[in-house]
Amino acid sequence: MYEFEPGPAMPLPGGIGISKLTVYDTEASDGLVGGTPHVHLACSEGYYVLAGDGAVQTLSTKGYRETPLQVGAVAWFGPGTIHRLVNRGGLQILALMSNSGLPEAGDAVMTLPPEYLVDRETYLQATALTDGARTQSAMARRDLAVQGYAVLRERYESEGPSALDDFYAAAIRLVQPQLADWRKRWEEGARRLADETGAALDALEAGAAPHLESAELHQLPAPTESGLHGMCGRLDVYDTRA
Repeated sequence: MYEFEPGPAMPLPGGIGISKLTVYDTEASDGLVGGTPHVHLACSEGYYVLAGDGAVQTLSTKGYRETPLQVGAVAWFGPGTIHRLVNRGGLQILALMSNSGLPEAGDAVMTLPPEYLVDRETYLQATALTDGARTQSAMARRDLAVQGYAVLRERYESEGPSALDDFYAAAIRLVQPQLADWRKRWEEGARRLADETGAALDALEAGAAPHLESAELHQLPAPTESGLHGMCGRLDVYDTRA
């Protein structure tokens, strides 16, 4: 027997999250213009380029890569991929994030030097945005992350994939206190929608379609918040959770 119990509202298809990202246009400590290198531990992320020109640098166990980003391009990567956006002029991106936007809501660890990754308190102090000086503190944490990222790239050249082991281990320790909240977001978003699709398929096989009776349009006519300081740039964010 099928069982279909729709929730009170519908997240975006697949339980994804979206943000409009205007990539930082200031120069980092290594001379490149752009965002903060970081990694997601449980989530995938995708980019659709809306405007401008740039690239995304990625470092994973598969090695280093720089992928051009131009208008209309689509790029995506899975958890464990250290990534950094480079802005070569007016780069704007529609960021697509799994698990109702969890990458911008906690599932992210910046590539700070090891001394800032020793415990959660030290990391949070180094990455906090200071009221009244949010832009300056966002750029300061970016530059710290660029330093750590450069070391990881150098180590990878000589050690191969094992060069990332210490960073991954530190990142796991840092996020463990957040995992219960992450699981809740996943259960209420991507998992719930997958279960509802399974129930709909069961119903259709039985010649019924009770889920069609709850069909309706959902919309967000404007961002929930605009101009937030993200890791890679200024964000216009949409709360797409049910």
